[in-house]
Amino acid sequence: MQSKTQYTWWFCDDLPTDPRIDKGLILVTGATGYIGGRLVPELLARNYRVRVMVRSFSPDYASRWPGAEIVQGDALDVEQLNTALKGVDTAYYLIHSLLLGYKKFEKTDIQVAINFRIAAENQKIKGIIYLSGLGKRNTQLSPHLENRAIVGENLSQGPIPVTILRAGMIIGSGSASYEILSNLVRNTPIFFIPGWAKTKSQPIALRDVIKYLVGVLELDEARGKEFDIGGKTILTYDKKLRDLAKLLGKKRIFLPAVITTHAVYGYLASLLTPVPGPITKVLVRGCRNEAICHNNEIRELIKFEPLSFEEALIAALLREEKDQVTSRWSDSFPYAHELSVKLTELNPVPKYNTSYCLLSFKEPASLFKSFCSIGGKVGWFQSNWMWRLRGMIDRLLLGVGSSRGRRSYSELRVDDVIDFFRVENIKKDKLLLLRAEMKIPGKAWLEFIIDSYEGLNKLSVTAYFQPSGIMGKLYWYFFLPFHFYLFKALIKQIEKRS
Repeated sequence: MQSKTQYTWWFCDDLPTDPRIDKGLILVTGATGYIGGRLVPELLARNYRVRVMVRSFSPDYASRWPGAEIVQGDALDVEQLNTALKGVDTAYYLIHSLLLGYKKFEKTDIQVAINFRIAAENQKIKGIIYLSGLGKRNTQLSPHLENRAIVGENLSQGPIPVTILRAGMIIGSGSASYEILSNLVRNTPIFFIPGWAKTKSQPIALRDVIKYLVGVLELDEARGKEFDIGGKTILTYDKKLRDLAKLLGKKRIFLPAVITTHAVYGYLASLLTPVPGPITKVLVRGCRNEAICHNNEIRELIKFEPLSFEEALIAALLREEKDQVTSRWSDSFPYAHELSVKLTELNPVPKYNTSYCLLSFKEPASLFKSFCSIGGKVGWFQSNWMWRLRGMIDRLLLGVGSSRGRRSYSELRVDDVIDFFRVENIKKDKLLLLRAEMKIPGKAWLEFIIDSYEGLNKLSVTAYFQPSGIMGKLYWYFFLPFHFYLFKALIKQIEKRS
């Protein structure tokens, strides 16, 4: 169940440009995010020397990006950026703080861009490639789109050429926009359409975004220029919902809305989809801005036929059906989750813990595969309604909830999401450690371990809790009776289904 690195096809196989190995070292920031997670393997497949900057090191990255150099760095620290950019030819700037929510990301994004420009100038790199947002200039943009434009301006204020790609809604398996649309259509029988849903946009397929990102690296003519990138289809947000409903065979009713407030729609979208409020609110606010390509110069430089909206949807649906989602929006949410305190960093371990175990004749590999399949659509084997209720309460409190599901059902890797948990550690046929990310007065972990014991295999599940103040202690003792029921049943089902 550990991460795979085998790929059977690549987005850039039919890219009309040729690899430029002479460019030397390529730095990818934001590699643990959605776009960066797809870009790094493509660059490696084209034999580029790639350095990946991450905020916190994990041994899993070596198997996830074999051949890439991993460097740890904080984009708010110029000295650490100097280290990451040393010896680099071109850097991909895929950093953003959107996940902080629309009230917090603006100042952080601008400071990071200034720091990055300073460090890039210090190291005399030859170019920066930045993925920005698509919105009509000289209009009142949403805070998110305005911030994307300001970041580009700050990166471009120095002597280093900055190539800017401006994209609208990105449609691909695992993208936040796609999952919002898909889940809204699947879960909502009646749509109340506000006036701003008639705004025109030009969505682009994920694979086309990756092609353009790689293509501008390989063309000297693109250096230092700004391009709009989009798919073949221009349509309204209302039409997107209707087209997807038709594609999925869902009969949906569309009515004009009385309430048109972006905040209300963003909150409702967060309840009806796996994507939490901090993201949905920002994306919904951006729907008021027209997002179509006015500059199509890149179509002449990098000549390939981009996908239509329907083709992009079908490609995303097929990847989901085949369980081949290699990166997802949840990889980078909550913001800076990789910097969270790890269980191994606590000394001593939390005194609030409870453990349940059983002996089994089953093989370790079979038991391991069983507990690595929990969560998502499969559920938690027993009393799923209790797990879902806890997730619903968390979502109402604007937490991550349990509807985030999973990236993949056939593999797990460090930092993967399982409902309101995240994989903190995984050892094949031995251990799975999950860190809780729901809103709780403290820090919590759930650990599955397989040990040998007198010729049998001992399967254990342990809940750890580090309380925060008196509320944390009350929280632990309130849920302790539920632990006995839930974990006893869970461990039996793991063994039974292995």
